[in-house]
Amino acid sequence: MGHPPLEFSDCYLDSPDFRERLKCYEQELERTNKFIKDVIKDGNALIGAMRNYSSAVQKFSQTLQSFQFDFIGDTLTDDEINIAESFKEFAELLNEVENERMMMVHNASDLLIKPLENFRKEQIGFTKERKKKFEKDGERFYSLLDRHLHLSSKKKESQLQEADLQVDKERHNFFESSLDYVYQIQEVQESKKFNIVEPVLAFLHSLFISNSLTVELTQDFLPYKQQLQLSLQNTRNHFSSTREEMEELKKRMKEAPQTCKLPGQPTIEGYLYTQEKWALGISWVKYYCQYEKETKTLTMMPMEQKPGAKQQGPLDLTLKYCVRRKTESIDKRFCFDIETNERPGTITLQALSEANRRLWMEAMDGKEPIYHSPITKQEEMELNEVGFKFVRKCINVIESKGIKTEGLYRTVGSNIQVQKLLNAFFDPKCPGDVDFNNSDWDIKTVTSSLKFYLRNLSEPVMTYRLHKELVSAAKSDNLDYRLGAIHSLVYKLPEKNREMLEILIRHLVNVCEHSKENLMTPSNMGVIFGPTLMRAQEDTVAAMMNIKFQNIVVEILIEHFVKIYSGPPEESTAPPVPPPRATARRHKPITISKRLLRERTVFYTSSLDESEGDSDSFSKVRPPGEKPTIIRPPVRPPDPPCRAATPQKPEPKPDIVAGNAGEIPSSVVASRTRFFETASRKTGSSQGRLPGDES
Repeated sequence: MGHPPLEFSDCYLDSPDFRERLKCYEQELERTNKFIKDVIKDGNALIGAMRNYSSAVQKFSQTLQSFQFDFIGDTLTDDEINIAESFKEFAELLNEVENERMMMVHNASDLLIKPLENFRKEQIGFTKERKKKFEKDGERFYSLLDRHLHLSSKKKESQLQEADLQVDKERHNFFESSLDYVYQIQEVQESKKFNIVEPVLAFLHSLFISNSLTVELTQDFLPYKQQLQLSLQNTRNHFSSTREEMEELKKRMKEAPQTCKLPGQPTIEGYLYTQEKWALGISWVKYYCQYEKETKTLTMMPMEQKPGAKQQGPLDLTLKYCVRRKTESIDKRFCFDIETNERPGTITLQALSEANRRLWMEAMDGKEPIYHSPITKQEEMELNEVGFKFVRKCINVIESKGIKTEGLYRTVGSNIQVQKLLNAFFDPKCPGDVDFNNSDWDIKTVTSSLKFYLRNLSEPVMTYRLHKELVSAAKSDNLDYRLGAIHSLVYKLPEKNREMLEILIRHLVNVCEHSKENLMTPSNMGVIFGPTLMRAQEDTVAAMMNIKFQNIVVEILIEHFVKIYSGPPEESTAPPVPPPRATARRHKPITISKRLLRERTVFYTSSLDESEGDSDSFSKVRPPGEKPTIIRPPVRPPDPPCRAATPQKPEPKPDIVAGNAGEIPSSVVASRTRFFETASRKTGSSQGRLPGDES
């Protein structure tokens, strides 16, 4: 319920009813003063919380930016480069958001706290001073009036007249104080409607502007997020493929560690103990030995050097012959003797086990014959006429019956059924005599059998000879060179290998054309057929690390099948061979921090007089790279849109610069937003006029 107005005429009468109404105004003033104090206190707490939050986010972004990914091998894939650079992109994105927020926080005190504090001190404080003067003058007037009424009528006339003048003077002073106080308290009561609301409006506007910039940034972030998610999925697929090969290699190493020899390494190497004869007896010294069979060079590196003694370097010896040491001639086990050109006499060596001694003697062509059972190896298949027939039949069945099967080639069939199909088809008595329409052979069995056949060829379809060149092409920074080099290398394959590759890649293209149903993209097919069509000759961890580049080769063959198999590349269009890379490969990753910034409206502080002269000075487009300035809105906004006007159809995303005063927003929030955003442009032209009155 509203307060009754205070009439100036009541100030002269100073009736009890006037005093009661004045007391209601004073209570309302005190309540407003307490409210402003609470708003200032909570506002400072909110601003402090936002500042702390922003500082925490910036600290988090610094932590992200300080981390640097390390990697195995000499080259990263494009997807790995995107992932390696992602933390820096995240940090840039967070910094951009928090820079906007910190600008809002820095201006928040000027927008909210200072205007409210000024109103409380200047307006409410001044009113309280008026109240004190009013009460002091009233007390002095009524005290004087009481004394005046007690004067005796027997006083001299001159004394009575002087007393009357003094009372009239105090009454006049009290009346003026009462008028000033009533005027002031009613003025504060009315002006608080805008002097309190306006700073809160300005603060909320700056807060919402900051949030709207975050929304815009989120929209800019979505394409980067989708591309990064694709890179993460591709890298996860490459990892799964590599992990399977690594597990197989680890299993083979457990079964027969000596059979997995790295290229370019000695014929045999390991620890041996050498018998050293001294004046006081015999000692056995531990050496790490490497033997190269072609040059008959034995390199011995001492492992047990005494502290303070002269350090011995590696010793190179040229082998003459090797013979097993008889057991009864020495009290040590696993010994054999060698003679060299550099040292006179016989050198007695002790191996780590009987099997280890046999391996050393076999490598050194020892006189004692070596008997050991060869390691069992899975029967290899050949790229012959029967193999071509098998591949074509598998492809026909897959494309006619299961090309839309979800997870095609990724879902594994029963191993028993796969072996049964392969044994039946490659039976030497009647090869190729298998009915693929038999219900025993489901799509999973057929796809798994095809992959098994290709993986177990004696030489992979894309050959050992071209393996390093194909992997090197996939590692190139130049995307055009990748395609050109792989195009050229395909036509260096033997004719039957190139024919088989064309049959398979054409089939994979057909599979990828149905990716909406089977979910198999070129990238997914590359992960499956990279280790199937390409294989390094040596079984090493380094070779396994290159499987992801084998996958890229197959992916390029699928995506550019028409160009590659339209004919061999012309010599004139072949890309130049890039020079060898001296440093780590760098590739331009996907990015969001270097994007073109959106055009945004900036409100500049200006006086009402300037806005009347030049309304365009408030609305300017921010150039790319320039940070927006968040400021307080004009002191006197225009009249809000008339709700009685006929609403127009709202735009999907109204432009805050080109907004028309006659357009009525579709909601109260939109109405207030438009009302504020058009303030700086309409203070001169639309003051005192409703938008509906333009006609």
